[in-house]
Amino acid sequence: MVVKIYSTPTCVYCKTLKGYFQKNKIAFEDIDVSKDEKQLQKMIKESGQMGVPVVEIDGEFIIGFDKEKIDKLLKTNQA
Repeated sequence: MVVKIYSTPTCVYCKTLKGYFQKNKIAFEDIDVSKDEKQLQKMIKESGQMGVPVVEIDGEFIIGFDKEKIDKLLKTNQA
């Protein structure tokens, strides 16, 4: 399972989301879109969103820290 978080250093929700993943021992790749224009453009193209956080779990995108959707996708993709 591949989990990516598109984030910025100043985003409070991004920090909360990363803390949630760390607490639950979920490995993730943190992509700082404030420093990586290529990843920012990918995030916008794939998710349709310019704001962060955007979570990508095995190619599926979730906008914001939507715990219910994140947990559902994690559970589905672990089975």
